[in-house]
Amino acid sequence: MTNHRRQFLTSMTGLAGLTVMPAFAAPAKAPYKDASLPVERRVDDLLGRMTLEEKIMQLHCTWQTKVRIQDEKGEFVAAKAQQEFPNGMGMLARPSDRRLGQGGGAAGDDGQVINRTPLETATYVNAAQKWAMEQTRLGIPMFMHEEALHGYAARHATSFPQAIGIASSFDPELTTRIFSVAAREMRAAGSHLALAPVVDVAREPRWGRIEETFGEDPYVCGEMGKAAILGFAGTSPRLAKDKVFVTLKHMTGHGQPENGTNTGPAEVTERTLREEFFPPFERAIKESNVGAVMPSYNEIGGVPSHANHWLLHKVLREEWGFKGLTVSDYMAVAELVTRHKLVDSEKEAGYRAFKAGVDIETPDGKGFKHLGALVKEGRVSESEIDAVVRRVLTMKFEAGLFENPYVDAKAADGLTATKDALALARLAATRTAVLLKNDKGLLPLDGKKVGKVLLIGTHAKDTPIGGYSDIPRHVVSIHEGLEAEAKAQGFTLAYSEGVRITESRIWGKDEIKFTDPAVNAKLIADAVEAAKSADTIIMVLGDNEQTSREAWADTHLGDRESLDLMGQQNDLARAIFALGKPTVVFLLNGRPLSINFLAEKADAIIEGWYMGQETGHAAADLLFGRANPGGKLPVSIARSVGQLPIFYNHKPSARRGYIDGSTKPLYPFGFGLSYTTFAMSAPRLAKATIGVNESTRVEVDVTNTGKRAGDEVVQIYIRDDVSSVTRPVLELKAFRRVTLQPGEKRTLSFDIKPSDLWFYNTEMQRVVEPGSFTIHAGPDSVNLKSTKLMVS
Repeated sequence: MTNHRRQFLTSMTGLAGLTVMPAFAAPAKAPYKDASLPVERRVDDLLGRMTLEEKIMQLHCTWQTKVRIQDEKGEFVAAKAQQEFPNGMGMLARPSDRRLGQGGGAAGDDGQVINRTPLETATYVNAAQKWAMEQTRLGIPMFMHEEALHGYAARHATSFPQAIGIASSFDPELTTRIFSVAAREMRAAGSHLALAPVVDVAREPRWGRIEETFGEDPYVCGEMGKAAILGFAGTSPRLAKDKVFVTLKHMTGHGQPENGTNTGPAEVTERTLREEFFPPFERAIKESNVGAVMPSYNEIGGVPSHANHWLLHKVLREEWGFKGLTVSDYMAVAELVTRHKLVDSEKEAGYRAFKAGVDIETPDGKGFKHLGALVKEGRVSESEIDAVVRRVLTMKFEAGLFENPYVDAKAADGLTATKDALALARLAATRTAVLLKNDKGLLPLDGKKVGKVLLIGTHAKDTPIGGYSDIPRHVVSIHEGLEAEAKAQGFTLAYSEGVRITESRIWGKDEIKFTDPAVNAKLIADAVEAAKSADTIIMVLGDNEQTSREAWADTHLGDRESLDLMGQQNDLARAIFALGKPTVVFLLNGRPLSINFLAEKADAIIEGWYMGQETGHAAADLLFGRANPGGKLPVSIARSVGQLPIFYNHKPSARRGYIDGSTKPLYPFGFGLSYTTFAMSAPRLAKATIGVNESTRVEVDVTNTGKRAGDEVVQIYIRDDVSSVTRPVLELKAFRRVTLQPGEKRTLSFDIKPSDLWFYNTEMQRVVEPGSFTIHAGPDSVNLKSTKLMVS
């Protein structure tokens, strides 16, 4: 087997010429090397051969310390690795990342160093795995992990719409297809573990990471999270050759931080955890193929998640039966010292995290490097180490890494950003867009009637695609998309920058330089002058990767105290609207924005979120009617920060009223218009009375009453009318997106199960209480029709 592998390696790109070191590992016939044996038997055999040092190194990850195993060009050097890690290593972080040792710390593009192509990444991975397989005593392969929030976050990989946009599609099948492509591209480059999906329930729009989530609703987060996991990992514990394990993150409360600032305490009750934040995690773990779970940075009740034994052991493992790995968030173990002040040394941080239930520390072993000393001191037992190593080895065997640790580097480029992937990215971008306003029927535009079109906005050319992105092969700007449209339809297109927000939009760059208002005043004046001769105006406004992002350090902020448009964007809008010309606003942004002025004055508004590398093509499809917007808001959009929190599933005592404004959102959860119209019936129950352990079925008729084919999302909400503890006024329990032709009517059926009716009583036990429930159906969380269900 060894000779065959070496012959194979010398034929592979990036491996020929590497020095072949003598194999001095276990016997070739060792049971753990026999792929025909059950995984458990192989794990037992290998674990029994390992020294304590080798076991501990299986819990080790390397990222910032990769400079110790690379040369000045960033290439892997086996001799350095052997010197630095003679007992092997469990995991390498972000092999596509070339920048280590040269500054920066972001995932994806940081504007300083161009990361590896798929070919270069695969070559690097093969070299690293060759060392692990042939130059360590037992030949244990390494896991390679990468970010994949909205596609594989690596150079040239396909960039899909940002996560909050994917959620707006309300399309689990599409979500599965998106993350199947991400998995395929990751695996082609040599990675096996995605640090995704994010299933945090996000109830704080000031938080810069809200763009990374599937929104504010537990059911949507659970459904879209499960769909993403299916795409990444499939259904079998044995990983297919084009699949990767997932890391479910971040557990939990991360999406409602105090003050709206990243890593802030989540001072929520156990009830709120169990009823709002836990459900997406629990459902994914019980119903999907979850390989790993990542704790969150924040604290709950004075205990940071990375030191929370109740969270990571009692709930995750004992209650939910999770058998996979727990992987720390980046630097989170060290932050038990530096940020939380929970302990006074990295050694104590490692101890607290390990005892709480963290299996692997990423990105580097700052606290876990002391595990050997902790075992010698008797504070950690070797049997505890063995339990974690068993989980690590089990996943490596199930991934087939012992038999297939290498990839075909020559094929990696060809498997990345393929024609089908780009077509899917374009489709996804059209299905994620939400039409917020079109009361004058301006959209869709008619190329024969638009006259001279003026496109305004710096990000109409310089296209933001959101955080956790690298550099795709090509990003289609809205300007590029409309240029092609103008040529095809024969209208004239002009462009004016209008206003800038920041001087760069590099997500990983610490410093943010906001554009001088004087510069913007000149740009606005130029745009107004250009608009005077235009017949139709399209303004691209919103955010970029620096105005809404993860705040991972005090020197790298990304949260906001306001939800208004930043800079002079409203000044531009005010000047353009004053001209009285037909004007479409196209939003590209990562957070829900308080666009009160735009909502009042614009003729039409499309919420595009960040649409990925096919932004321009999708925007043209939407603006000119080849695609009909059908997305829905996965978050409520506040009128101002004074309304926060604004999530729809609030308690009955909330939202009483203000003396100086409304408690209603600017746009409600689930809202989204279309170029056609729909009618929806009241829900009908198959059985109007059921027992506490019984189910029933609800039917809803939906009809396209307009003249265009279009999509509607039928949403089913439930209200427990009277209960022993207070319950939300509404809870989404089902949804389905359907495409209907003009005049077409369809009847949709949904099951209502005990799990849709239960809650935690005063003893924190899950129960269904007898009584009446209101069953709602509608196109959003406001426009609803209802019926009653009795539970006896």
